[in-house]
Amino acid sequence: MPIRAGRDTVPSADRGTRVAVVPTGPPVPVRCGALLSSAAGRRPGRLLVSGQVVAVTRARTLVPPVLLGLVVVALLLSGLHPYDRLTWLLETVWVIVGVPVVLLVWRRFPLTTLLCCLLAAHALILIVGGHWTYARVPLGDWVRDALDLSRNPYDRLGHFVQGFVPAILVREILVRRSPLRGSRWLAPLVVCACLAFSAFFEMIEWWSSVAGGSAADDFLGTQGDVWDTQWDMFLALVGAVTSLTLLSRWHDRQLPAATPARPAPAVAVG
Repeated sequence: MPIRAGRDTVPSADRGTRVAVVPTGPPVPVRCGALLSSAAGRRPGRLLVSGQVVAVTRARTLVPPVLLGLVVVALLLSGLHPYDRLTWLLETVWVIVGVPVVLLVWRRFPLTTLLCCLLAAHALILIVGGHWTYARVPLGDWVRDALDLSRNPYDRLGHFVQGFVPAILVREILVRRSPLRGSRWLAPLVVCACLAFSAFFEMIEWWSSVAGGSAADDFLGTQGDVWDTQWDMFLALVGAVTSLTLLSRWHDRQLPAATPARPAPAVAVG
């Protein structure tokens, strides 16, 4: 009769007694959030994930809520007297929508600590740009004056990060929810996805300009550069390639700790 891995009972051959069946295979993985308590029951323990023993660190427990609090506080503060309310909304809508989405899916799809840090950094960049507008961010003005540039470069930073951070997000989704883990197609497809999103974002800017007219000029942030759209997409491409080159191995080391194990398959006992 088919049974699931674990302790179960089946009728014995003489039908008079029941015998215990104890599997001798590897231990059944438990969910990422399940903690095998230490003797004290309060200290970080160990997890069984996909047959591997993964240490639970304080950083894994504390970093996500700290980053969440930082982003929420920064978002609320940025909404106090922004340079332009419409620009603030258009720039920060990704944060306003993204935070609830992450919270809703966290139990089924907890993110790696690396990805949490990257998403928080990206959110802060968007929040700062929304408060002052990208062309008027004080830090960008200081860099422009110090390097004798023709424009505030904060917009360039934003579009570089637009490729750098989503590259790890897309990579994490594909590794955990597709058969592409270990495939040579993984990196090219991640880069293509990031470039596609950058192009889509440029379409959003175009539609905003058509709908809002001059009111959307601060959102566009071209600063008089006729090649601004092409620069934005190119920087997102460079950001995605740079992210995969620098962070892929680090990301791979964190993935097992964030991946909930699948239930053990049924085992047939002949």
